[in-house]
Amino acid sequence: MTQKLSKLLSYWLRHAPEAGDLTLDDAGWASVESVRTALSREGVNPALLEQVVADSDKQRFELSADSAYIRARQGHSIDVDLGWAIAMPPETLYHGTVDRFLEAIFADGLKPMARHHVHLSPDVETAARVGERRGAPVLLRVAAGKMARQGAVFRLSSNGVWLAEAVPPEFLARV
Repeated sequence: MTQKLSKLLSYWLRHAPEAGDLTLDDAGWASVESVRTALSREGVNPALLEQVVADSDKQRFELSADSAYIRARQGHSIDVDLGWAIAMPPETLYHGTVDRFLEAIFADGLKPMARHHVHLSPDVETAARVGERRGAPVLLRVAAGKMARQGAVFRLSSNGVWLAEAVPPEFLARV
C-alpha cells in the first residue's frame, strides 16, 4: 500500500496537483489536510501519509517544520521553485539508467526530459537503485567537478540528490 501511495503522491505533487484537487504554492507545498482529504477520496488511509514520508527509500517527500504542508523534493514537471541552493558538487557523481538509452545519452548527453533537472546520485549504490526501476541498471560516471569548473550550475536537494540542467556527453563515462 505504501508504494501505491508514494506513486500517487509523486503524481499529484510533481506532475498533476489538479488530479488530487490540490493547490500547490510557488515552492511546491500543498496542505497536509488537503492531501489527506484527497487520499480519502481515493480510498487510501490518510493516516499512512506520515509513514510514507518517513519510510520512502529515496526520501521523495518532505513535511514543513510544523507538519502542516508537504511537497516533493524534486522531479517536478510543473513549474515550481524549490529554492535549492547552488552548491559545488563533488568531483564525481553518478547516474543510473538502462542499456536502451545509452546510444542517445552518449550522443546528446543527459537531459531533464519532462523534469526541470537531471538527477544525479552521490554514490554508485543510489544510482544503481535508480537505474533498476526500468531493468538491469547501467551506471554512468559524471565528471561533475569538471563541469562546475567550466560553469555548470549544480543544486543540492535536501535528500542528497544533485540537480543539473543537463550533462553534456563529454562529461560522461560508463562505470
